[in-house]
Amino acid sequence: MIRILAALAAASLLAAPIVAEAQPKARAAASYKAPRLPGTKHPDLNGVWQAMNTAGWDIEPHGARAALQLRPGPYTPLPAKDVIALGAVGAVPAGPGIVEGGEIPYTDDARKLRDENRAHYLERDPEVKCYLPGVPRANYMHLPLQIFQSDTSMLVAYEYAGAVRNILFNDPGPPPVDSWMGQSVARWEGDTLVVKVSGMNDRTWFDRAGNHHSDQMTVEERWTLTGPTTLRYEATITDPVTFTRPWKMSFNLYRRQGEDARLGQFKCVEFVEELMYGDLRKEPLK
Repeated sequence: MIRILAALAAASLLAAPIVAEAQPKARAAASYKAPRLPGTKHPDLNGVWQAMNTAGWDIEPHGARAALQLRPGPYTPLPAKDVIALGAVGAVPAGPGIVEGGEIPYTDDARKLRDENRAHYLERDPEVKCYLPGVPRANYMHLPLQIFQSDTSMLVAYEYAGAVRNILFNDPGPPPVDSWMGQSVARWEGDTLVVKVSGMNDRTWFDRAGNHHSDQMTVEERWTLTGPTTLRYEATITDPVTFTRPWKMSFNLYRRQGEDARLGQFKCVEFVEELMYGDLRKEPLK
């Protein structure tokens, strides 16, 4: 017991400088003056950006686990039959999550559906079939995004599936139809780009862990440069059908530099043709 108390005391002493350093860093981010886009008074967001977290696997805090889809085992859950051969490649890395407060405020029925989604991950996750990821999921996947910004327009391109978003600065009114990526209408609040996303269908997920929403969801994004290579992203999620209250996620995107500052091609539609249509072959593959 004495050794344990001593270790805890030492740990608290080691942690103290970290807490103390956080405040100056926060002040520095708040006082950062981003470079202006030529010919405008707005920050220049142009560049290739990427999240460096594990939110793509699960946006809530989570420990490492053996697979995205599990089945009961004799002592602990085991990988489902269809993913067991992936071994460590199919495992889930741990992460602190990006949901503020840690837990998504689901209604009881919506939480049950989340658990069902998780138990049937391979069949239900739209990413498996290369469907467009939607917002906000597209922003923290394992592949980068690129912002193209001019004095009159803005476009966000994603490496995953060649997805794109046209950011509108003149509100055209309600979206004429629901879509995978929705309609994005933006305005500036000082140096923060605020984007309201609406008109999304209910087929996208937040991550690979079955977290979902309805077609009533709206997302308010806030994009703020907090340093030369750091873009702070915040999103407030509102969906009265699925959640008991609005909730928020936040994380950093980091600027890729040098020869990495480009998007590759990952147009995965053709990669999943065998998965989706292979059984229609005259002689299906074994």
